[in-house]
Amino acid sequence: MKTELVTTLKRQATRILADLHESGGSVLITEHGAPSAYLVDVSGYEMMQNRMKILEGIARGERAILEQRTVTHSEAKRRLSQWLT
Repeated sequence: MKTELVTTLKRQATRILADLHESGGSVLITEHGAPSAYLVDVSGYEMMQNRMKILEGIARGERAILEQRTVTHSEAKRRLSQWLT
């Protein structure tokens, strides 16, 4: 991952974006020596969002199991058949 100062981003945004699109990675933007933001290309951002949705679904499923909010396969099938008809 590349690191750039916020002032460099202001002055050379076109070059930084071109490098970003070429590398497909991310750029850490710093302000006053401290991390401030990450710059990622659109496809990378969308991929992260899709992964987050999947992980959130898994977390909901794990919570349901811990809270014993589950049903048997046959019960799920019965409920779905009622809902679909």
